[in-house]
Amino acid sequence: MEAVKISPKFQVVIPKRIRESMNLHPGQKLRIIDFGDRIELVPERPITALRGFLRGIDTAVPREDDRL
Repeated sequence: MEAVKISPKFQVVIPKRIRESMNLHPGQKLRIIDFGDRIELVPERPITALRGFLRGIDTAVPREDDRL
């Protein structure tokens, strides 16, 4: 875990190791989520990056008789 400091303009610098491991680029958008006492930054990915991520999922789900 690394620590960062908030600048007077409320900006933070994401450490290089994290930027490289997450493949972040200048200008890329991040979603900010607050969970009580913590903040998470989630990179936005293009919808095309999600193609095939459910491949191999088991779709055999027991259903009640009145359901399709």
